[in-house]
Amino acid sequence: MKFNKKDLKTLTKIIASRRDVRGNNFINKEISSKKLKIILKSALNAPSVGYSQPWKFIIIDKNKKDEIFKHFTDSFEKSKKDFIDKPLYNKLKLEGIKESNINIAVYYKKSNSKVLGQTFMKRTGEYSVVCAILNMWLTARALNIGMGWVSILKPKKIDKILDVNRDKYKFIAYLCLGYTKEFYNEPELKKLKWNKKKSLKDSFLK
Repeated sequence: MKFNKKDLKTLTKIIASRRDVRGNNFINKEISSKKLKIILKSALNAPSVGYSQPWKFIIIDKNKKDEIFKHFTDSFEKSKKDFIDKPLYNKLKLEGIKESNINIAVYYKKSNSKVLGQTFMKRTGEYSVVCAILNMWLTARALNIGMGWVSILKPKKIDKILDVNRDKYKFIAYLCLGYTKEFYNEPELKKLKWNKKKSLKDSFLK
């Protein structure tokens, strides 16, 4: 299969339009099971070390969602001490756990045997799961569905809430998906001047 300039232009536009969506932008509209399946199946096409495909997903029910939101709230309060010099941090909306339609926890399934490509770089399995997450993010955007990655969470606490065996699985991400009021024309933290966008030149190791 070959692609053309139009395909490249569309892909480039989707990548550039991907956003980390927060709770102040989700709307009350359900994602159909068909579209959720499309998003999840896109993860299966991600590259994985040794073709290990080590990703596992959990769709979060309402009760668990409430528990995780409470944990996030506690964690966010504790995290404020790390950003005392940035008053803006206290005003940021950094999750959409309750506002989003679907929450998904993503795990890395640890292998009991040797995996091709992991001999010296043990964490490549976890990186493979992150590649799957990016596939989901871009596919969601192509479907005009927002996605946010909530990272102010303690893995041990999430494992406990979801009753996941830490010896077999490692928590990688907590994702919030839903339709949005809008997709910002640039990343929210860039709009708020939290940080500047790097140029290609600045991205090289000197």
